[in-house]
Amino acid sequence: MSDRQLRLTVIVGSVRDGRIGSTVATWFAGQAAQRADIEVDVVDLAEVPLGAAAPSMSPPKEVQRALSDLTPRLDAADGFVVVTPEYNHSYPAALKNAIDWHNAQFHAKPVAFVSYGGLSGGLRAVEHLRTVFAELHAVTTRDTISFHGVWECFDGDGHPRDPHGPATAAKTLLDQVTWWARVLRDAKATTPYTV
Repeated sequence: MSDRQLRLTVIVGSVRDGRIGSTVATWFAGQAAQRADIEVDVVDLAEVPLGAAAPSMSPPKEVQRALSDLTPRLDAADGFVVVTPEYNHSYPAALKNAIDWHNAQFHAKPVAFVSYGGLSGGLRAVEHLRTVFAELHAVTTRDTISFHGVWECFDGDGHPRDPHGPATAAKTLLDQVTWWARVLRDAKATTPYTV
């Protein structure tokens, strides 16, 4: 990674069987990877065995192993994009658990959102996540990408049926999250952020 590049960590928030979240995340990571100023790291929570263990000072060994991989990846990120569905008007428990195991990793970093779902396109999950990330001293971007009726939005190869609209939204989101990531990274290099 060059000094100019930013590390953008894409977090796939759903761990359910049959989920479409990995399709959405793969598409978005592909959009981000087209930019020379971004290095993309995809963290799929379905591959991070945190289970339902709540944060504690003495986590089980399997959770310690999962955290030994996950925590450094979150720490190295300059910014985040959370890919989330909406479950019962909010975001998935697995996503909340992964966030709750971490705090300093999100301090003074930007977080953007790609949401999906039925009629609401996951936007209620995003609004709930904004308050969670504010508590962690993160900055959330205004613009999001939202797939309403997501099962109809992608073809069998994982490509959006309407490539123009989502690609335009991805450019706007990436412009915002990278602006914040660069500004905050540069600011922290001269003045450490304190909580």
